[in-house]
Amino acid sequence: MATWAADCAERVLPFFEAACPGDDRPRKAIEVCRTWVRTGVFRMAKIRGASLAAHAAARGAEEGSAARYAARAAGQAVATAHVPQHAYGAAYYALKAVAAADPANAAANVARERDWQEERLPQGLREEIMGRIVVLERRGGVSVTLRKGEGF
Repeated sequence: MATWAADCAERVLPFFEAACPGDDRPRKAIEVCRTWVRTGVFRMAKIRGASLAAHAAARGAEEGSAARYAARAAGQAVATAHVPQHAYGAAYYALKAVAAADPANAAANVARERDWQEERLPQGLREEIMGRIVVLERRGGVSVTLRKGEGF
């Protein structure tokens, strides 16, 4: 789940880096996530610090922007070390970043990104995970929501 979450976040990271050059907090969060997966070394202070730093970077980006959502995706990805459900957040914010990056083509771009996300999940997890990430077309735009509930 953490690798998948990091992959989802990394795909939209260029939106943040283009808008906030020199701010490497979201990138570092993804790196901390990948290091944890690779080594198995878990230090909650480091995980939490990386997640909070990425979310702080998000607050520095324009509200509703692809950059803000991309930074949030990175913060959620690294937080998967703490609670696996944060992986859903990484995918959710990645989709919101894709939608915000090109509103005129949001529906097609989000559909493609969601397909990419789904294809990278093990078959046994696809229905559960992707069933909670809901994409609806509304008034020429796209709404992305995360359905929480039992078992979440």
